[in-house]
Amino acid sequence: MTSGLHHVTAITRRVQQNVDFYAGFLGLRLVKQAGGAEDAQQLHLFYGDAEGTPGSVVTFLVWQDGAPGRVGHGQVAEITLAVPPQGIGTWLQRALAARVPVEGPLREFGESVLRLRDPDGIIVKLVGVDMPAAAALPDPEAPTRLRAVTLYSEKPEATAEGLARFGYRPARREGAVLRLVSDSDAVDLRDAAGFFAGIPGTGTFDHVAFRAADDAALEATQRHFAALGPTTIHDRTWFRSLYLRDPAGLLIEQATDGPGFAVDEDPAHLGERLMFPGQSPDRAEALRLMLPQFSRPGEERPPMRDLPFVHRLHHPEDPDGSVLLLLHGTGGTEADLMPLAHQLAPRATLLGVRGRATEEGVTRWFRRLAMARFDQDDIRAEARAFDAFLDGALGGYGLDPARLTVLGYSNGANFAGAVMALHPGVIRRAILLRPMLVLEDLPKPDLTGLEVLTLSGDRDPYGAYAPALNDWLAAQGATLEARQLSAGHELGAADLDIARDWLATLRA
Repeated sequence: MTSGLHHVTAITRRVQQNVDFYAGFLGLRLVKQAGGAEDAQQLHLFYGDAEGTPGSVVTFLVWQDGAPGRVGHGQVAEITLAVPPQGIGTWLQRALAARVPVEGPLREFGESVLRLRDPDGIIVKLVGVDMPAAAALPDPEAPTRLRAVTLYSEKPEATAEGLARFGYRPARREGAVLRLVSDSDAVDLRDAAGFFAGIPGTGTFDHVAFRAADDAALEATQRHFAALGPTTIHDRTWFRSLYLRDPAGLLIEQATDGPGFAVDEDPAHLGERLMFPGQSPDRAEALRLMLPQFSRPGEERPPMRDLPFVHRLHHPEDPDGSVLLLLHGTGGTEADLMPLAHQLAPRATLLGVRGRATEEGVTRWFRRLAMARFDQDDIRAEARAFDAFLDGALGGYGLDPARLTVLGYSNGANFAGAVMALHPGVIRRAILLRPMLVLEDLPKPDLTGLEVLTLSGDRDPYGAYAPALNDWLAAQGATLEARQLSAGHELGAADLDIARDWLATLRA
């Protein structure tokens, strides 16, 4: 029977720091980067030995600037990577030199252990044990494979019984932790009865995966755990797998060893291309623009500034110096408008910004009191913060304010209009899609030199509020082109065509 760990998956909120730690500091190989699995708009990174051998792989779902989770029962809590026994001292020196939080060496289950914390606060233990790599990395001190994972369970007996299906048997106990061993590695099962339940989010683990020889083994597991609920076998391109939750709520995956990460890339170039398994070319291109970019260790990287708003830059391959600053609609993110913006200006640098207000869990730019009534103090406070953000972004990223165009949709367009009124001169050019006027006490600044395109929809329930914004912009001296489309609140091809022509006219 094939047994042992296949991989473990966690969630990170900062992709560059994650790559720097796992591929840079630890020296694991980035063997695959993928996007769009299960229709998710997230980047998925896979690290492992030189070939991404099952049992060596640690993966991360990238929730860029996402909310942190909480470690508790029903979760993987820690991972342990094997390093050569003589390498513990070297790794302690490396951690201290790199200012990586570290404790130890300690003794756990008779083994010498260092406890590190990655940039998200995840505990990564290095244990000095003789477990040679199936495909060795260039650094002789590099981690060789997964030694163990630590699971927090409020029903440890039931969890242990379920893990027997994957080849694990009790070995020894230290305090509240029972070590279960397979023929190749271990699971440390902690009795977490009375602990808080885990909450998914960044800085936590999503699941642990165990090895299966083939599809027949997956089907047998599916039948064995049928009483826990229905499961589906998924084709992940590089392996096939199924998921289940054990009686304690732990998310467990079983995955086949093959076909492996080299099925769609040359083994010498694993992880060098962003892959979109199962996605259409159009969807893949949209995801390519929306997913966060990163640099590998040793590569030149653009700066990332700490500014008042969560934001993301997308750097095109052949930038022309122009910038599109993107303000999403209600419930959106800093990446939502990037596909549209790239079609408008393929060579523009894209700066997506995330609003800081929330309404029933969805993101906005300011608080809403009713359908067409808004918190005026909140609008003014957020506009001041945005003024400071834009000043920092222009200087911090070396952006040319004369070549910056704001692209706002719905709530983002409304916010852009408020910023124009409250901080004249901050925005010099804007495309406002489905906008309305949100300020009640309107200032009367001189907006001479401001160039604005507004696109409203004749079937948009908010469309009746657009003329007031257009009238105010024109009265203050802005150069305005206002168009009404045969459309609702949604965006369509006409929006793209008109906005693209408008930008081209300004450039000409």
